[in-house]
Amino acid sequence: MFRRVFVLGVVATSLVLAACSPVPDTVKIGVAQPLSGPLGALGTDMLNGVKLAVEDLNKQGLKIDGKTVKVEVVAVDDKADAATGKTVAKQLADAGVVAVIGHLNSGVSMAAAPVYAEKDIPQLAISTKPEYTQMNLPTTLRLVANDALQGKAMGSYAARNINGMSFAVIDDNTPYGKGLCDIAAGQLQQLKKTVSLRKSLDDKTTDFSALIPELKSGSVDVIVTTLADYQVLAMVEQLAQAGLTKVQILGGDTIKTDKLIKTALPLRVYATSPIIEPREFLQGKAFLEKYRKAFGGEPIYGAHYAYDAVWVLSAAMQRGRTVDGKKLVAELKSIDALAPITNAVRFNEKGEQFYGVISVYTARQGVWDAVTRSDNW
Repeated sequence: MFRRVFVLGVVATSLVLAACSPVPDTVKIGVAQPLSGPLGALGTDMLNGVKLAVEDLNKQGLKIDGKTVKVEVVAVDDKADAATGKTVAKQLADAGVVAVIGHLNSGVSMAAAPVYAEKDIPQLAISTKPEYTQMNLPTTLRLVANDALQGKAMGSYAARNINGMSFAVIDDNTPYGKGLCDIAAGQLQQLKKTVSLRKSLDDKTTDFSALIPELKSGSVDVIVTTLADYQVLAMVEQLAQAGLTKVQILGGDTIKTDKLIKTALPLRVYATSPIIEPREFLQGKAFLEKYRKAFGGEPIYGAHYAYDAVWVLSAAMQRGRTVDGKKLVAELKSIDALAPITNAVRFNEKGEQFYGVISVYTARQGVWDAVTRSDNW
C-alpha cells in the first residue's frame, strides 16, 4: 500500500511539474523573413534587428521566473513566398521557438499564421494587410499600423495638404496596391475632391506615354499611387519631359527608398509609410550607431521594430514568468511595454498595434524629410 501511494505521488508530482512548463535553459526566438531574392535586403534588415536585441539581452542576462536563460535566434528564409512561408513556419514550430518575428509580406504572414496558432506561438509581423489580424487566430500580432490607416492617410493628406483640384489615383494592380488606392480614392471623394482618373496599371510598367494624355485631359495636378520606386522615378522623368512639372505625386511606402533621392527631382514627390525611421525617435541615434558598428552599414527598413519586438517579448516572458505559448500570448495582449527605440508597443485584443502611426515624407536630394505623422487621419 505504501509503495502504491508513493508511486501515485511521484506520478502526480510529475504531472504537476509538466503542467507548469518549466523554463528551459535556452529560449529560441524564430525569425521568418525573405533572406534572399528581391526583398532579401529588407528581410535581412529585420533579422539584424533581432540579432542586436538578442545580443543585448544575453549580455544583460534574461531571467524568467528567477532562472537565467540564454536567448537564441533561429532564422529561416521564407523567400517572400506563401507556400515557403508555411513550410518554414512548420520548421520553426518543430524547432521549439517560443515566438516568431515574421513575416515581411502579408500574404506570407497569413499563410503561416495557422501553423503558429496551432502551436500557440505568438507571431509578431510587420505585415500591413488588415486581414492578417482578422483571421480569428489569437497569435497574430502586428508591429506597425495597417494598410487601412495608410490608405486613409494617403487620401486625407493629398486632399488637405497638397494644393490640387484634380486627382488621379493609380495602382499597380496587386491586391496590396489596389487595396490602398481604393481606400485613398474613397477618402478623396469623402473630402469632396475630384478624382478625374482612377486607373490600374501593372507592377512592371515604366512607359507612361499612354497615361500622360489622360492626365492632361483630366487636368490632373496630383497623382496618388502605389507604383514602385523605379516606376515612379520613370513617371517623374516622363512627366517632366511632357512639361508637367507642376504635377505632384504622393506614393506609398514602396517609393520611400534611395532611388528617388539620389538626385534632385523636377517635381514634388511625397511618400507615406507605417515605418517611422530610427532617426525620428529619441533613442534612434544610439540604435543607428550600434547597427553600423555591428553590420557596417545603415538599417534600411524595420530593424528597429524587430529590435523592439524582442524586448517586448522578453518583458512579457518576465512578467508572465513563463515561455508557455498561451500564457505568453495573453501577456502580450495585456502588456503596455516601453520599447527601447519606438517608445511603446501595445497590442489590442485582435493583435493590432495600438500605437501605430502613418508618417508623411517629402523627397529631397539625399534625404526623405519627415513632414508629419498621425494615428488619426
